[in-house]
Amino acid sequence: MYIRADPPKQCSGREKMNITFSHTQDLDKGQLQDLFRSVKWSSGNYPDQLQLAMRNSHAVISAWDEDLLVGLINALSDSVMTVYFHYLLIRPEYQGKRIGRTLVAMMLDKYKDYARKAVIAYDSEIGFYRQCGFEVGTGKAPMFITILTT
Repeated sequence: MYIRADPPKQCSGREKMNITFSHTQDLDKGQLQDLFRSVKWSSGNYPDQLQLAMRNSHAVISAWDEDLLVGLINALSDSVMTVYFHYLLIRPEYQGKRIGRTLVAMMLDKYKDYARKAVIAYDSEIGFYRQCGFEVGTGKAPMFITILTT
């Protein structure tokens, strides 16, 4: 399903942006790799796993400028009480156009009845997530075992 949004102003040399949003979880691994590499996330080095991760997510909403994948958000959930928003990324040349906020708002609406909505934010992104309604937890710390650097 695609949802049309009001087109933002011009972006990075493109004549016009016509951002649409899709709920498909079947994304091309090359498009995923390009998107993740555009923000220098090491997950981009694993396109096969990224494609499978999107298929196995509870939900995915992607943002498109015509046929170019410009952003996405995914959710992992127990389907009852808790949802975790794992990935939120927007191509650098599309950042600041409210695409990320739109993706977060769409996911928050989808999971509005859930008791817990969680995200792990990089320090530089805390302000963004606060503006989206998230709060920094006190007495809590994210913990990882990972081979990924970003």
